[in-house]
Amino acid sequence: MTKIAILGGGSWGTALSIVLSRSHKPHDISLWMRDPALAYAVNKTRVNDLYLPGCAIPAAVAVTSDLANALANADIIVGTIPSAYARGVYSRALPSIEKTRRLFVSATKGLEPSTHLRITQVLSEVLAEKFSPPPDVAVLSGPSFALEAARGDPTAVVVASQTSHSTESASGSETVASYIQSEFAGPSFRLYTNDDVVGVELAGAMKNVMAIAAGACQGLGLGTNAVAALITRGLAEMARLAMAVGARAETLSGLAGLGDLVLTCTGSLSRNRQLGIELGKGRALVEIVASTRMVAEGVGTAGALLALASEHQIELPITTQVNAILHHGKSPRDAMEEIMGRPQKHE
Repeated sequence: MTKIAILGGGSWGTALSIVLSRSHKPHDISLWMRDPALAYAVNKTRVNDLYLPGCAIPAAVAVTSDLANALANADIIVGTIPSAYARGVYSRALPSIEKTRRLFVSATKGLEPSTHLRITQVLSEVLAEKFSPPPDVAVLSGPSFALEAARGDPTAVVVASQTSHSTESASGSETVASYIQSEFAGPSFRLYTNDDVVGVELAGAMKNVMAIAAGACQGLGLGTNAVAALITRGLAEMARLAMAVGARAETLSGLAGLGDLVLTCTGSLSRNRQLGIELGKGRALVEIVASTRMVAEGVGTAGALLALASEHQIELPITTQVNAILHHGKSPRDAMEEIMGRPQKHE
């Protein structure tokens, strides 16, 4: 039986432990939580009341705060750690990781703030300290609120890996993405394969920043015209940077791009959108962040995206304004007026 180790006991990591327990193929699943007290409480109640209340975790899922225990004999290691902490967790995990049969799947939607690297790049750097060549790394992304996926609502996502990497399965040699697709698919969890890792990963990071902007529009009371324009021009901005870095345009119009963008900019469960709503209402970022344990990835990603865009001489007007709101004290209304006041241009 394939063992899957999920690193990260937040809402998405917890949801994946539930989703994968319903896969068409049987799995031995471990869920690692950084906080021993939380792991103890979840083991006692089988519910993660802190991050995913109301969703029962199957008894077969082993919940632990012991990283080595979670990783022992794991065939697939899935990372759901927030981007700012991913390198630290993977570095801690490295001594417990064996190369044989190990595949890695990053399900984090963000960039490392300090280096503006994609998380698959971060993971590959960490793995290269021990393995040469480093093991294969795939990325899982797409429109997927944790609560809806956990309760069994139909969810479709993308798993991307480079086609040049492969792993041996019962059916012979197949791409990493195809292997993960076959292992993770379930009655209400559908996966599409892709080989555009850059596009899938960047789309997942950039849509969070756009969701903050969309939320700010709502918080300012600007109406649905503004949100529709924001989503459309946000997608153009996402595609512009992603293609400059090497992504394909069609990836941005798929589930990982347009699909996740629409969900995050309009869905009531979006933390980035909710943070934007509160900013639009005039609350300070430090106050909003202090009031929740949930991580809004767009906060740390905005600046990293601008650094990446600067390297490629790409203009990101929406991301620039979001970053100014988040980190330079600009008011959301002033930011919106500046975007609307930009010179008129051809679409």
